[in-house]
Amino acid sequence: MSHQADAKRLFDSRGYTGATIHNQNPVHLLEKPVRDRIIESYYWKEQCFAVNEATLCDRAAALTFIGGTYGQQKPTPFLCLAMKLLQLMPERDIVLEYLRQEEFKYLSALAAFYIRLTFEAKEVYGILEPLLGDWRKLRRRTRDGGYALTYIDQFVDDLLTKDRVCGTSLRKLPQRTVLEDLGVLEVRESALGEELEGLDDDEDEVVEVEVEVNEGEEEDMSTPERNGNGVVHSDSEG
Repeated sequence: MSHQADAKRLFDSRGYTGATIHNQNPVHLLEKPVRDRIIESYYWKEQCFAVNEATLCDRAAALTFIGGTYGQQKPTPFLCLAMKLLQLMPERDIVLEYLRQEEFKYLSALAAFYIRLTFEAKEVYGILEPLLGDWRKLRRRTRDGGYALTYIDQFVDDLLTKDRVCGTSLRKLPQRTVLEDLGVLEVRESALGEELEGLDDDEDEVVEVEVEVNEGEEEDMSTPERNGNGVVHSDSEG
């Protein structure tokens, strides 16, 4: 009960004097109904008590799916750990280590979600975009309690393009093109750019070959035949 009371005091904005993210209590980056359900959940009470940056890795390594709420608005362990991260506010280097380690894919997904919630727009794009080439599979808990297959690259794309992910309203993220026009970000080159250019070059070569062949056929058709004496014969001659 004391753990629950402490959590409620932490999540109450009145008299909060701790560190802030985006000028607010970090846990308030999750909506109040979601916070209330998390506090009341069994997973939060049993698995998120006395967790620090190190032991959180163990919890995240044991995750088997991502998601927000499901069934009768029950929060997923993934969402509970996201709120625990907001409570802990780990150092930047620790968060990046969570993200870039390759052994535990759900820890990477959790870090990506936290970065989207807490980092500035320039950093969000710069840090998360490399994961658009990460095709590791993830299971996602759907709202009806079922499961769906997704991938880390798709999850990251949702974080970069959608306003709501894992049952959570995300802070508005400026479009990439806007930041490029402002000079905040450099124009992003597609990972498939070189391959597409190679395909274009191959198509140009094919077109050139076809043109040469067609021109050769036209010349053959327009060239009159000669007999052994050098006399020209045309199709109109009898």
